[in-house]
Amino acid sequence: MAVATLPRSQAKAEFRTCPVTFLKVDLAAERLIIANAVAAVVFLLIGGLYALLIALTRWQAVHLLNATWFYRLLTAHGFNMLVAWMVFFEVAGLYFGSAIMLNARMVKPRLAWLGFILMAVGAVMFNVIVLMGKGDVMFTAYVPLKAHPLFYLGFILFAVGALIGVGLFFANLVMAKREKTYEGSVPLVTFGLATAAILAVYTLVAGALALVPALLWSLNIIPSVDPTYYRNMFWAFGHPAQQVNLAAMVSIWYMLASFTVGATPLNEKFSRLAFVLYILFINLGSAHHLLVDPGPGFAWKATNTSYAMYLAVLGSLIHAFSIPAAIEVAQRRKGFTKGAFDWLRKGPWREPGFSSLVISMVLFGWVGGVTGVVIGTEQINMLAHNTLRLPGHFHATVVSGTTLAFMGATYYLIPLIFRRELRLKKWASWQPYVFGSGMLLVSIGMIAAGLQGVPRRHWDITFAGSPFSISIPAAAQISLALFGVGALIAITGGIMYLTVVLVSVFGGKRREAHRLTLVMSDANPLVEYALPNKDKEAEGKLAPQGAFILVLAFLIFMATYYLTNWWLLGRTWLIR
Repeated sequence: MAVATLPRSQAKAEFRTCPVTFLKVDLAAERLIIANAVAAVVFLLIGGLYALLIALTRWQAVHLLNATWFYRLLTAHGFNMLVAWMVFFEVAGLYFGSAIMLNARMVKPRLAWLGFILMAVGAVMFNVIVLMGKGDVMFTAYVPLKAHPLFYLGFILFAVGALIGVGLFFANLVMAKREKTYEGSVPLVTFGLATAAILAVYTLVAGALALVPALLWSLNIIPSVDPTYYRNMFWAFGHPAQQVNLAAMVSIWYMLASFTVGATPLNEKFSRLAFVLYILFINLGSAHHLLVDPGPGFAWKATNTSYAMYLAVLGSLIHAFSIPAAIEVAQRRKGFTKGAFDWLRKGPWREPGFSSLVISMVLFGWVGGVTGVVIGTEQINMLAHNTLRLPGHFHATVVSGTTLAFMGATYYLIPLIFRRELRLKKWASWQPYVFGSGMLLVSIGMIAAGLQGVPRRHWDITFAGSPFSISIPAAAQISLALFGVGALIAITGGIMYLTVVLVSVFGGKRREAHRLTLVMSDANPLVEYALPNKDKEAEGKLAPQGAFILVLAFLIFMATYYLTNWWLLGRTWLIR
């Protein structure tokens, strides 16, 4: 291992040179990345266990848990999967993108460790309080429901720790620029992570504006919290938190495309513009959680569900073309030029980073993205919001798309950052397919059940013992069974991922990453793809024809689904 020490002016930071990427790796940043990544996997394990128990309860034929433990674990599951797993991994990504990718030193490592400790303490505190039965207020904790003060404090400590990580990310960028550790613009991956960090500042501040008053109220320091104020502030945190995940996920998509096939964006400025659109408009997507709320006015709802949402979706559509097009051109450079899709057929499908990337994009876009645009429409939202369609949507986006992208990235972080030999490579090769297929069934099962009127967050769709009766179509049982089977398959994929990670980190040989970056191949796409010829015939063969066809098919599918929902809405109150 080549270790270098910076001059005194650069705080004597110790570096090693990665033999694969040739980047200078600050050892302090490396240790922080490892700590945050390990914590992320721990909370993924906890949240996954809760997910199994919840799924076996919502599957009406099994109905495992009683009502109390169903709601209790649903609260803990939401925090561990939507907050702890995601944010710990993203903080690791922020340090990777700002220190290692820029050959820079980690600014204030001790402060970074303080942020990590606050996040860990907050996450543990939240879980303990919920399992003790002192936080039975659901994940959203809408006032006037009141939890134990430590419920809110755990949330706040975690948010403060995350905010420290975000602040240090920006400090690393400034220091790298000042010390001229890189030339030109920051890499696109770092630019995307900067987008996530900017969104995170807004998100975390909004969370504080919701949770700090709730903490003071729970301590009887203030008499009350206005419910409308709380809901608005909570969803200025709750949904934008997923937009942070979105920006981080897209950044990892670009990284995986580069690692697995040597892809580079055809027009990097266009991709950066798409990230800027996220900063300006994507947080307005939280409007769909408040469309059934009487607080926000009509003008606010109409603006956010029309022009603002369309501009945010435009950013995703740019990435939806840019990444497949970059992959196609990279593949065509290698000679896969027969027809429109030879490049796709000859892709490295056994490589977990490539399969994770493709499956993540398909599930996020074709299932999660399309359903998100539809339920973000005010009229349709009135029917869809409180049904299982909404969890079906975000299980396709956050759980399927973001989680799978993070899993795919892990297989390269283990040899590059942990400096451990990846074990169980065949498991790693199959894992994205198992997890992805399971999550596809989960999402489709939830969406189909929601279309039949099955409510979200409800322990028993039969409403047994209630003073009123409710009619749920018998076909909904099939949809819920599809969801339950999918959950078992996805859990199996999650266990495969955790096994590969744990066996590799704790049982893999300690060694420097060798020259090869791929898991299942001897090729190194970072250095072994040929530059295109400049003649017109070669340029024609390199045109991303297949990517254009795929995007066109996606747009047709989205329009069809969108118009079908309006047709269904028109039949809801049919006048004869």
